[in-house]
Amino acid sequence: MATEIRFGTDGWRALIAEDFTFENVARCSQGLADYLKTQGIAGKGLVVGYDTRFLSREFAETVATVMAGNGIKAYLSERAAPTPVVSFNVLHHQAAGAAIITASHNPANWNGFKFKPEYAGSATQEITDQLESAIDDAGPVQQNSLSRARDEGLIVEFDPDPPYIEKINELIDLPSIRNAGLRVSVDAMFGAGAGYLPRLISGGSTTVDEINGYRNPAFPGMEQPEPIAHNLTTLIEKIKSGGPSVGLAMDGDADRVGVVDENGRFITTLEVFSLLALYLLENKGEKGALVKGVTSSMMLNRLGERYGVDVHEMKVGFKYIGPRMSEVDALMGGEESGGFAFRGHIPERDGVLSGLYILEYMAKTGRPPSQLVQQLFDQTGSHYYNRRDVSFDPRDRVRIEEKQRSGGLTEVAGMTVRSTDDIDGRRLVFDDAWLIIRFSGTEPLLRLYAEAGQPEMVEALIDGAAEYLGV
Repeated sequence: MATEIRFGTDGWRALIAEDFTFENVARCSQGLADYLKTQGIAGKGLVVGYDTRFLSREFAETVATVMAGNGIKAYLSERAAPTPVVSFNVLHHQAAGAAIITASHNPANWNGFKFKPEYAGSATQEITDQLESAIDDAGPVQQNSLSRARDEGLIVEFDPDPPYIEKINELIDLPSIRNAGLRVSVDAMFGAGAGYLPRLISGGSTTVDEINGYRNPAFPGMEQPEPIAHNLTTLIEKIKSGGPSVGLAMDGDADRVGVVDENGRFITTLEVFSLLALYLLENKGEKGALVKGVTSSMMLNRLGERYGVDVHEMKVGFKYIGPRMSEVDALMGGEESGGFAFRGHIPERDGVLSGLYILEYMAKTGRPPSQLVQQLFDQTGSHYYNRRDVSFDPRDRVRIEEKQRSGGLTEVAGMTVRSTDDIDGRRLVFDDAWLIIRFSGTEPLLRLYAEAGQPEMVEALIDGAAEYLGV
């Protein structure tokens, strides 16, 4: 029986050699070729990129040879590159879209297939539904050989960096960062973002030290290449030992960012999102709506009220956030996972650009990250957050879903539930706090999220939810 290929919040992901095989990648590619033909855009060609995972280059070559077998020109990246860099090349080449071989932040034994349509952002639900149908209905795979396709001009390798870096220079005052005397430590997490920040901000009084800046598909020393506190112990210890003014980290395909302050404290992704919004609204004097995933911070709503801009709450995933950003010409969009997008760029998360905005904020204000966070809290009040990921037996999912929907939680940790909604999973709203229970769209995990005014209340809310659900 053929593997069922389904796209979650951002692409199809599966275990390498179990479901993520060359045969299934070729079948997925044939469905994509058929979809492009049906849409009448196959003649524009397809950008093909990949990350640093095991066999990612070879899987990308499979995509390219299937496109060539269908008479579709494939622009194949000459090396591993961040997802936002590959996505930007869709616009540069005026292509029909991009196929990117990456499993983003998933553990080392996973790989994935992302499709970015011609607007260079995450595919909408409507597009992924059509793409899944095309894959299900695809006939025999039509595939050319790599060498023959190159000779025929149907596979063209390209350098993905120049157009992207040109755009970065338009958005960021790089000289101000280079000359700010910052001491920056970067954890590339063995991923596709290695080398980008040192290349962009070196050359002045600012110094950059990069760790894990080489390819190692095993991602040693971390559960998965996700820039969250427990995966950044080396970076955190490096900063605590003295020296760096800030630590930045990017996930496996560099569409997410993590930030560590000058004291070695991991700044939560909710704080980073709010910091970036504050910088754009106050320091840069820009105006425009903010688009947030439902698991993002209440601080954004307070900033929206303070600066007179709308705040749109969406389901988790840039397949929802990106299109809304385009609809309302939003200033910024983002989600709790650490992925942020900005007006004037692509409607796509960009960990490199996000990190540069943090550095520009520091350079322009002369303040370290801890002071920037305090400035944020001065405007919004103190907010603390945590997310707990819980593995569960798939056979137990129905029971958990029934408990999640039952409405039985009317009080958690002594706090009364004031309202609930089902924008994504189950959200319970309290006085100045919230709790969300939802299943991951990319991994077999139950996620419990909470934000409150005191860190101990955050843990109490998550503990209460876990106890109620029996997980």
